[in-house]
Amino acid sequence: RQMCIETVSIETLSTLLAPLMIPTLLSFLAGQYVSVPAQSLFLSTLRIVVVPIILGVLVHSIFGKKIDAIIKIMPLISQAAILLIVGAVVSANHANIFTAATALVIPVVMLHNLCGYALGFGFSKILGLEEPQQKAITFEVGMQDSSLGATLAMKYFVPQAAIPSTIFSIWHNISGSISHHGGRTIQKIINKKNEKLTLGWLLFFNKESFSRLSLGDDGR
Repeated sequence: RQMCIETVSIETLSTLLAPLMIPTLLSFLAGQYVSVPAQSLFLSTLRIVVVPIILGVLVHSIFGKKIDAIIKIMPLISQAAILLIVGAVVSANHANIFTAATALVIPVVMLHNLCGYALGFGFSKILGLEEPQQKAITFEVGMQDSSLGATLAMKYFVPQAAIPSTIFSIWHNISGSISHHGGRTIQKIINKKNEKLTLGWLLFFNKESFSRLSLGDDGR
């Protein structure tokens, strides 16, 4: 529950900052290589990300539990929309998907994703946050809205610019599942080792206490 609260809070903040940060970061990092339509990116991100959230909050506030049945199927609709975006990118780049340049992009995308997990986990550890907060920050930094990246790349740049986001869309679902289940397995192993270590110390101290009591009894 706590992890869910942390995740929603971070996602809300990143969503609200997205219209401003996307054109700013693109201009800063890629402005010297390509023309970045900052104003158009800002308006498009606002329409694609922020406006639907505001509408969703309003609909939920007005109709309440009446739309629970629709809310349950929304994740499926979202996944279908992402698959359609991936399909559109693949269709537009069918001649460039299996090339040496694309082969180079795949490990870069994987490294980018893994670095996000590492930085999120590392900084949350340094800040001394609790485990649910560490998990929330790790996944929120590592996993990003690749469908938004692909959409903006297709609209404002060449179709090939959407390939990294498409690869990321597939890869981060794989890495996220592995990280989640792998993290739980590792945590179980650590807990078991800690239990054995604690049990060992307890047995050691109990033996010491018993020895001291025995010596005390002999001394009397």
